[in-house]
Amino acid sequence: MSRRIPLLDLSHYTRGTAQERDTFVKSWGDGLIEFGFVSIINHGVDPDIIARTYEDAARLFDLPVEVKNKYDVPGGGGQRGYTSFGKEHAKNRKVGDLKEFWHVGRDLDPSSPRRAKYGANQFPTELPSFKTNSLALYQALDAAAAVMLRALADYFTMPRETFADMAHDGNSVLRIIHYPPLKDMFIPGGVRAAEHEDINLITLLCESTSSGLEILTRQGDWLAVDALKGQIVVDSGDMLSRITNEVIPSTTHRVVNPPSNKEDVVRYSMPFFVHPYPDCMLKIFDQCVSETNPKRYPDITADDFLQQRLREIGLIK
Repeated sequence: MSRRIPLLDLSHYTRGTAQERDTFVKSWGDGLIEFGFVSIINHGVDPDIIARTYEDAARLFDLPVEVKNKYDVPGGGGQRGYTSFGKEHAKNRKVGDLKEFWHVGRDLDPSSPRRAKYGANQFPTELPSFKTNSLALYQALDAAAAVMLRALADYFTMPRETFADMAHDGNSVLRIIHYPPLKDMFIPGGVRAAEHEDINLITLLCESTSSGLEILTRQGDWLAVDALKGQIVVDSGDMLSRITNEVIPSTTHRVVNPPSNKEDVVRYSMPFFVHPYPDCMLKIFDQCVSETNPKRYPDITADDFLQQRLREIGLIK
């Protein structure tokens, strides 16, 4: 029998009965522990804004290379603006992934003390609608993530804002990815996204335009996962794994190359990486430490951890 990641209804948590709410919380936490990936429906993100941002993505990546390169921020670690094809690679790999992407970050007020740390967003003047649509999608995903993080705190019987407070005004990033057909741009030994774990707390992945995502199960098998229309796929990252002392493991996943010429089509995806604020201390929670699961990691700030990982994947030197 084929296995599937859990499919959960977020409205059961936000406006369901007490029993529906409790069932959601348990299934949500258990699903992250077992699979590291959970599909969510009724997440509150307007499908029209997802569709409009995908339409913008197609026009955005169709711009000439020299135009896109104007928005590549030198020394920025790819945290805002454009990152060119093949620049990023998975940890412990030398061959670049077969993708290019654009990062949209939190749009902070100029008076915010964190603005200088995060850097300014880069929006292409050649595509005016991109700023409006991508920021609207960012805000919707940010709000949905906060709800999910509250449900996760309920699962651990922690104060409800425990995880959400870590991500409040955090350095979260919307990544809009273009995977061109391989017949056009293939790097020998390259794959669309080599196996890796996400850096952050959780990732929200909007419905994708084509298949290819696979996760490595706890049993060591690769399992295909599609973010279908109306769904958001959520996965656990390294930061969440760290502060839960690997009670919730970070799940390895990849985007495989199309298996045939017929399926070698363009693919777009839009993951939203939920990050804590930079000086947030990634400290293991006491309730996640036991005799059988002793403390595995020292404390580290979220920004120090992020910079370490960005070096490992080739986005900063």
